[in-house]
Amino acid sequence: MPNVFFSYCHADEALRDQLEKQLSMLKRQGVIETWHDRRINAGQEIDAAIDEHINTDEIILLLVSPDFIASDYCYNVEMGRAMERHEAKQAIVIPVILRACDWHHAPFGKLLGTPLDGKPVTQWPDRDEAFLQVAKEVRKAADKWRSDKPITQPKDVRADYGIPVAAAGDAITEPRSSNLRLSKNFTQLDKDQFQFETFEYIARYFENSLAELQARNIGYQGVFRRVDGNRFSATIYKDGHDVVKATIFVGGQMGRGIFYSQGDSFNMNSYNEALHVDSDDQTLYWRNLGMGFYSKQDQKLSQEGAAAVLWDTVIAPLQRGW
Repeated sequence: MPNVFFSYCHADEALRDQLEKQLSMLKRQGVIETWHDRRINAGQEIDAAIDEHINTDEIILLLVSPDFIASDYCYNVEMGRAMERHEAKQAIVIPVILRACDWHHAPFGKLLGTPLDGKPVTQWPDRDEAFLQVAKEVRKAADKWRSDKPITQPKDVRADYGIPVAAAGDAITEPRSSNLRLSKNFTQLDKDQFQFETFEYIARYFENSLAELQARNIGYQGVFRRVDGNRFSATIYKDGHDVVKATIFVGGQMGRGIFYSQGDSFNMNSYNEALHVDSDDQTLYWRNLGMGFYSKQDQKLSQEGAAAVLWDTVIAPLQRGW
């Protein structure tokens, strides 16, 4: 079966873990095996272990992010060697766009990125859906590897082990499981910090989106107003008349969470959509109640996905002419 090599920056380790989890079915079916530098055992030479896999593994995933591009080792060593092997048809390189960055001008920019249209994983409302698309591309690559692999008959096979003598040295390895990921525990402090970091992200997201909406659409004006550390409002005007008013606030009388309220009421005791922090064994994420007419219920949302859900609730009526 083909081996899949993860080329990534450690700043993106949590995202790598999520992707590897999505590849579990492929591993259970014996379609692929995976490897990354966290599989290096104590006493092994790090560079030598990485070189062995970057030079032999059949599928190479470039987990692309600003940190990946900024890393001299990831960009110059791992990516450089990966592209050499891709050009020589010795390996299949797949760019996986984790976070927004200027990747189209990189040597791998000519390759089709995944998820769909190279949209960064962190900008998808549901990261599971994004990583599922990556998994499907990995399956296609594994199928291509099998169909292109020449059929050869081994020579000088040992009767006792059935291993070609020439390959016997390569076949002797230290056995170990690839299932080494352990569950992470998140404290209430972790969740509260994630909540307020996301609220600040959503505030910036709305402020920038309102400005861009105004720049792109004649007759429209977007106004962002920061009320206090826990609240902001967004108003869209058309030809001087307000057509959309919304308030987003964190916590308050509603308890923990981020809440969306139509209009410019700041009493923080009612809402039309709500987001609450949840977690699995690897990461924190958001779930929405799906109260809005335009939002799906109970998705696993990143910070970007949470912001997108609330912004879509604002912009959808204008786009539909309601």
